[in-house]
Amino acid sequence: MESRMLRRTFLKNGAIALGGVAVCDLDNLANATTSKGKSQVFFARDISVNGLLKIYSKINAGMTGKIGIKLHTGEPHGPNLLPIQFIQSLQPQIPNSTIVECNVLYPSPRQNTATHRETLKTNGFTFCPVDIMDADGDAMLPIPGMREYLDAPSSSALPRYTPGKHLTEIAVGKDLLNYDSLLVYTHFKGHTMGGFGGSLKNIAIGCSSGKVGKLQIHGEGWPKGTLFLERMVEAGKGIADHFGPHITYINVLKNISVDCDCDAHGVKPTCNDIGILGSQDILAIDNASVDLIYAQPEQQRHDMVERIESRRGLHQLEYMKALHMGNDQYQLMKL
Repeated sequence: MESRMLRRTFLKNGAIALGGVAVCDLDNLANATTSKGKSQVFFARDISVNGLLKIYSKINAGMTGKIGIKLHTGEPHGPNLLPIQFIQSLQPQIPNSTIVECNVLYPSPRQNTATHRETLKTNGFTFCPVDIMDADGDAMLPIPGMREYLDAPSSSALPRYTPGKHLTEIAVGKDLLNYDSLLVYTHFKGHTMGGFGGSLKNIAIGCSSGKVGKLQIHGEGWPKGTLFLERMVEAGKGIADHFGPHITYINVLKNISVDCDCDAHGVKPTCNDIGILGSQDILAIDNASVDLIYAQPEQQRHDMVERIESRRGLHQLEYMKALHMGNDQYQLMKL
């Protein structure tokens, strides 16, 4: 089943009506017949250390050399953070691995390295090294193909989006260049500007340096809308292309608030916990995560769908496809 068709079906008809109650047919979705040309996205309902380890075992082929584990460590005592036991149990199973983060742009203890390190301690990240990658400055990564995209004539087959200033390079934390591979471990949830925060947001904003890179994406005055979304996607392309086959993705669909973990007062989740997804394809995994949100019963998906659509969040997926960042056709492989 094509992911876009699935989303349209659930938007139009709700889920599957049974006894007057809307339910989602995740088993049918997960067991769809494999067809050529689809990316594999592995799915475990078991949101536990065991489920996480099963997912990682399916997607870790490219994890070699010095490995960074990129995750959102959150504001102090963030109300909807993932259980720290998950990553605390996974990290020792990944040789030569380090949790990596960057400072933030908005007012927060995480804005400066010293107080960011205190926040890490507060939130329990004391079990392994944590590299605040922009502590010693920035490095510029090119965004392959963006100059050709911007210079393409209007008659080009390349899709044209919002005119204006797009990125040809992105400032990342300098230490990102010290890593051979990157595991993108993402708490999938809503986001006040992006509609949703998945693997794309985790690398694009999360690996961008606090003082320069994040400002490149957000822009002066932090305008919302298509331009922000496109700059976020472009930044993510630069980072994903930098690692090539040595980057892989896990999305954990638990504690799915409409607010990001960057909100110290994020609202209580109203969506069901769903499961854990893993893939080597960033577009496929974020696409599948969104589809699983839309597949929830109406009362469960309502707030997340409203947040996604009110921020034009699905444009992340459209623009990722336009920039050839992955495959929007996927096979959900149930574990």
